[in-house]
Amino acid sequence: MNTNEPLYKVFIFPAIATGFLLLIPLLAMQFSNEVAWTLSDFIIAGVLLFCTGLTYKLITRKSGEVIYRVAVGFALFTGLFLIWVNMAVGIIGSEDNPANLMYFGVIAVGIIGAFIARFKVEGLALTMFAMALAQAVVAVIVLIGGLYQSPPSTVFHIAGINGFFITLFVVAGLLFRYVAQERAEQNAA
Repeated sequence: MNTNEPLYKVFIFPAIATGFLLLIPLLAMQFSNEVAWTLSDFIIAGVLLFCTGLTYKLITRKSGEVIYRVAVGFALFTGLFLIWVNMAVGIIGSEDNPANLMYFGVIAVGIIGAFIARFKVEGLALTMFAMALAQAVVAVIVLIGGLYQSPPSTVFHIAGINGFFITLFVVAGLLFRYVAQERAEQNAA
């Protein structure tokens, strides 16, 4: 692993990957009327994909541990997926329901927690568990407050989707915890 590579080279892979991923909807638009992205859709998707890829590269560039890289990738993918689903179709009713903005609080918990933890695995594990808890709190607020009724979503829908993301955040936390335990065992030996 070359940790002395110039920082500008860290930008290259996320930029190329973002370009290739954006080609998928662009090509699909040529063959189907079902895919109808606007310029703003491409810009938002490009920013999300590039920033996620860049974040992955910056966090993992000094680590050769595969499981750590998997944990970081899994956590970032889960956050990206939560944002993507929320912006594309919405979790609570449609994407236009202002109650969906609460899910950006879950992402904020992750960003703030990662910086407080200084990206150390023990703190990142706790951050992922805090994100799972924040996701659960949003679901409880939505269900108790009846926010899922306008526009309509079912209780099963809200519980299922939120449960899915809670599970993903818990798995990410467990991956970070596993890395922390592996490091502790190596240091003890």
